[in-house]
Amino acid sequence: MELSVTNNLNQQQFEVQADGELAVLQYRFHDKLLWLMHTDVPKKLEGHGIASLLAHTALEWAKATNIKVKVICPFVAVYLKRHPEYNDIVEK
Repeated sequence: MELSVTNNLNQQQFEVQADGELAVLQYRFHDKLLWLMHTDVPKKLEGHGIASLLAHTALEWAKATNIKVKVICPFVAVYLKRHPEYNDIVEK
């Protein structure tokens, strides 16, 4: 399955569309931080690494644009434990 992530600035979410379904990582900008709020992957799309792809893309985007992130989303928090290379952009 070929997957690509879109940053939907109007909806404030990173998106993956596949098999007629939409997976998202919702975010908000507040206090000059990118707040990663919630990941939602439909059951039909689970098990394909889509949540990880969304987290990776959001963190890479923040890094490339010099924006610090604050993590609310439990999935992204777990992802960060496996990927300490992003610790420098995470606001504790």
